[in-house]
Amino acid sequence: MAEVIEIGDIVINVTRKDVKNVHLSVHPPDGRVTLVAPRSTRVDVARAYAITKIGWIRQQRERLRSQAREAPRQFVGRETHFLWGRRHLLRVTEKEAKPAIKLDHRTIHLQVRLGTSRDGRDKVMHEWHLQLLHSVVPSLIRKWEASIGVEVRGYFLQRMKTKWGSCNSARKTVRLNTELVKKPRDLLEYVIVHEMVHILEPTHSQRFFALLSEHFPNWADARRELNELPIPQLASP
Repeated sequence: MAEVIEIGDIVINVTRKDVKNVHLSVHPPDGRVTLVAPRSTRVDVARAYAITKIGWIRQQRERLRSQAREAPRQFVGRETHFLWGRRHLLRVTEKEAKPAIKLDHRTIHLQVRLGTSRDGRDKVMHEWHLQLLHSVVPSLIRKWEASIGVEVRGYFLQRMKTKWGSCNSARKTVRLNTELVKKPRDLLEYVIVHEMVHILEPTHSQRFFALLSEHFPNWADARRELNELPIPQLASP
C-alpha cells in the first residue's frame, strides 16, 4: 500500500529509497507532491518536515496554476506552433497526395489529404516531430557519453504528461518526452544529460546532483526555464 501524508488539502505521496536526505518535489502540470525519504525515516519525522515546507508547496502550486498554457492545437491555417523554442505559423494544404511537411523560415507547411481530421493532422505533425528528434538526439547522446563516461544502449521517444524524461539505469536506456521538440535545443540537451547521469546514480541523491553539477553546471537554470515554458494541453476527446 502506498504511503501518503495528508496535511489539510495537500496530499503527499511518499517513497522510501536508499538516500541520505528527504527530497520534496511539486510536479507539473497539476501540482502533484512527492516526498522521497531514507528507508529509516519515521513517518512522523517525514510529516514534520513536510509541514515546514507547506508555504513552499503552495507557492509552487500557484506558480504552476498561473503558468502560461498552450491551447489545444487544431492544426488549421494561421495557427501558431512552437518548434525548438520559436513560434511558427502553420499553413495547411489539402490535396490528394502523400502527407508531407516542409519548414520555410518561420512557417510550417502541412500538406494533408482532403478531409483529414484534426487527429489525422496531429499524427502527421507528430511523426514529423519524431523525425526531427531522431535527427539530433543520437549525436547529443554520443557527445555526452564520452563526457559523462557512460554508455546508452538505447533511447525512446514518447508523449508524456508529467515527465520530460526517464531512465532505466539497469538497462542503460533513456526515454524522452516528444514535447521537447517544441523547447529550445539546450533544454533538450539538459534533459538528456539529466537522464544519462541517472545511469551512474539512479536516485536524486546528493551524489546525483553533484554529478549533474559537474557535467551541466547551469542545470538549475535549465530546469527552471523548462518548467516555466508553456505547458501543452491535450484536446478534448
